[in-house]
Amino acid sequence: MAMGAVLSSSRAFASPLSSSSSSSSAAGRQHDIKYPASPHRRWVCSLVPGDRTGRLIARSNDTAGQLPSAAQVQHSVTMRLCDASLKRRVLSRVECFLSSADPPLTTGWHRPRRRDSLAGPDTPCVVAQPEYRVPSRKRADCRAEQYEMAGSPSDVPATDAVLVGDASSWWQQLPKRWTIVVLCFFSFLLCNMDRVNMSIAILPMSAEFGWSPATVGLIQSSFFWGYLLTQILGGIWADRFGGKVVLGFGVVWWSIATMLTPIAAKLGLPFLLVVRAFMGIGEGVAMPAMNNILSKWIPVSERSRSLSLVYSGMYLGSVTGLAFSPFLISKFGWPSVFYAFGSLGSIWFALWQRKARSSPSEDPEISEDEKRHILGGNTVKEPVSSIPWMLILSKPAVWALIISHFCHNWGTFILLTWMPTYYNQVLKFNLTESGLLCVLPWLTMAVFANIGGWIADTLVAKGVSVTNVRKIMQSIGFLGPALFLTLLSKVRTPAMAVLCMACSQGSDAFSQSGLYSNHQDIGPRYAGVLLGLSNTAGVLAGVFGTAATGYILQKGSWDNVFQVSVILYIVGTVVWNVFSTGERILE
Repeated sequence: MAMGAVLSSSRAFASPLSSSSSSSSAAGRQHDIKYPASPHRRWVCSLVPGDRTGRLIARSNDTAGQLPSAAQVQHSVTMRLCDASLKRRVLSRVECFLSSADPPLTTGWHRPRRRDSLAGPDTPCVVAQPEYRVPSRKRADCRAEQYEMAGSPSDVPATDAVLVGDASSWWQQLPKRWTIVVLCFFSFLLCNMDRVNMSIAILPMSAEFGWSPATVGLIQSSFFWGYLLTQILGGIWADRFGGKVVLGFGVVWWSIATMLTPIAAKLGLPFLLVVRAFMGIGEGVAMPAMNNILSKWIPVSERSRSLSLVYSGMYLGSVTGLAFSPFLISKFGWPSVFYAFGSLGSIWFALWQRKARSSPSEDPEISEDEKRHILGGNTVKEPVSSIPWMLILSKPAVWALIISHFCHNWGTFILLTWMPTYYNQVLKFNLTESGLLCVLPWLTMAVFANIGGWIADTLVAKGVSVTNVRKIMQSIGFLGPALFLTLLSKVRTPAMAVLCMACSQGSDAFSQSGLYSNHQDIGPRYAGVLLGLSNTAGVLAGVFGTAATGYILQKGSWDNVFQVSVILYIVGTVVWNVFSTGERILE
């Protein structure tokens, strides 16, 4: 297998073609053989098939001059020339040092002349394919399979060459669909960083401004006012105009609102409520836009793991926000949290504009092989021009998504917004301890979301129906939190309470391979709208659940808060297993 070359001039070895002195210096080597010089001879270092020692060989293709005898080469086109002078690491990369006595050539593809006169049974050479020739002394440090020198020049684009030590090589070699996934991951990381900082900052803010628990609940729920408004709109915009534009708009919008939060709080409660609602408007389009763009970029065989990775960005965003917020507050005051986190959106937006496209058909950098892998033989459909609302709302599987999303988000958003307060009031942790311990459940979610994604894709690959996979994963996502929240009301030690919280959130993360993946299963063309519909119900759960928790705590206890969540988890389990499906029902 011929190997490509990466430029370097630090080391070289003398070719047997270069000069007589070079040939004599190589005398005594076991595999060195002298050949008459030829201006058309090429030397290509490659691995000996089946040789585990990593020794290098050279293949000679003569276009003129006297050929070596069959005895010398043992009827083979390969002679081992490099093994004594080079210590090689093999399997994926090879260092190959080339030198030539040929006249200087212009870098580029060169097709050798046909060797019609060389026909004969003892001829060890074959007609060579076009080959990219490098004129000066080079160092090859490349992947063998990527730089196979067979086929036309267009088979090995120059842009695939990776310089040694190039820090961006991992990014360039990443499949384009996973570049989109990574960028979506970081957008969701910023999304939850900017959302959960209020959960920590609300404690010193309420002390400074004298807010009651009911007022705190009102402020926490005001975020969902705006979040609710843009769920369906975000899905419609994404399906019509593309996920790139809509997600980019959302990140810029909520980042600005985050930085305006301290100013609004000092102006008065109404201004703070408006700014928090504005922040919800920006974050409201994120999930529908992401769902739209991944429905176009990710094949079904990779759907669960890609969505799990993106949603784990939300959980790691919670980890980052809850971990750094207490430090920033203690050092620089609570306003610093909003200024620091909000400013990060500009960095992400610059990368998003440069690297992202709404679909593979719009991306000039994607390879044809990857495009075929993504499409899987399907044709590219035109963007949605109208939404068949009656058809969508007539499907029981759509209503299973909506109801299940409401039940799921009731418990999730309560833990998201009220967990620091629970640690502070019930478990008697201080502000710093509350923030640090809140990290554990979200870190658990980030880990188990990806585990669930790999399990789900593995089950699909092994032939388990998509419907059964979605039902299994979502049942874990419902019944796991219900079990551990029930145990939470029974424990009396802070350590066990934190453990129950972590286990509840960890099992909750399996929902990413259940209902959160199901929108793309039943209607990939309307994935943004479907997520907008179901997440609207989820946001309503956040609005009512967050506000109701403040009211319940004034009249009752935390046990009552957890009991309501457990009941809704059980209802969601029943509805999901009866009405959901993994088959496509919307074309």
